[in-house]
Amino acid sequence: MMQHVRLFCLLMAGTNLIFVLIGMYKPWLVLWWEDVSNRKRVLKSYGILTLVFIAAYFVLALLV
Repeated sequence: MMQHVRLFCLLMAGTNLIFVLIGMYKPWLVLWWEDVSNRKRVLKSYGILTLVFIAAYFVLALLV
């Protein structure tokens, strides 16, 4: 069960990293609901999520 959670964290980190890369090219593609879409907001939202999921992946690796 814990391996599934680790895999989920890894997939979410990868998805968020892809969103960061897309957002660096065209921010409005990933922040379409925001009034102001810029690269700084892309890094703040998806970059932080990427780091959180990567950290969760490694923390779960220590628990298994």
